This record gives sequence, C-alpha cells and structure tokens, in this order.
Amino acid sequence: MACVSIFVGTVFGKAEDVAEVVKNELSDKGHSPKLFMPGSIKDFIEAEAILICTSTTGCGDIPAELEEIFYQLKEQFPLLTSKKFGVISLGDSSYGDTFCGSGVKFDALLEELTAFRSASLLKIDACETAEPEKWALEWLPGFYNNL
Repeated sequence: MACVSIFVGTVFGKAEDVAEVVKNELSDKGHSPKLFMPGSIKDFIEAEAILICTSTTGCGDIPAELEEIFYQLKEQFPLLTSKKFGVISLGDSSYGDTFCGSGVKFDALLEELTAFRSASLLKIDACETAEPEKWALEWLPGFYNNL
C-alpha cells in the first residue's frame, strides 16, 4: 500500500473537509495518508504519492496554503518522475474559464514536472452539489487503484 501525502488549500474549509474524508477512506483501504496544511516543498518532493485537494479563490487563484509550494515548484522545477499524483479541485462553474483554476494549474504543473497522473483531474462544482465529499469518494478508487 502507498504513503499518500495530501496537500490541502482551502478558502472556506470545504476542501479541508473533503481531504479529511479522503484521508479516512485511504486509511480504511490500507494506505498511509498524511495531511499537509500547507506543508513544504521538501514534503512535496519526499512524498511517495501526491494528492492535491484544493478549492479555488478569486479568478482561478490558488489558496494561500498552497500558493508558496506551487511557485517554488515552478521556480525550482524538481523532476517528479517517480511520483504518482491526483488532484481534487473544488470550484464554482459560474466563474466560467477560471472554474477550478487552482486544481487545473496544479494538474498541469505536476504533469510538466513529469509526475504520473494516477487519475484524471476531479472538478467538483459547488453549483451541482453541496456534498463534494461524495464526489471525491466516488473518484478515489480510480486514484488509489493506480498507485
């Protein structure tokens, strides 16, 4: 089973709620999850498997907890070839092109850093559900079955 480092960026706490539910489910399935809020680039580079759980702020911006790690990764550009990753992104589709922008940015950056995508980016729309945890739990087996 895998050690999964979950990096959380939240605005109003919903992404943290989702991350907690996901952490518990991963643990129930025999994995070893660990939450980082915010964590460091060192935590990121040392992770066996990476799961980003983020909401989006402003015009597709990354929440403060994850912003520094994102820009450090862009600047230092560590190749993450041996890392597997997934991204759960919360947003509001009424924002149009910036919907789930934080998750989209992280997904693209991790791909650029040559990490292996274990599951496609999950975009959870606040306009469609008040229970993003349910969507995350439905998506999760596709992530952990590819670790």
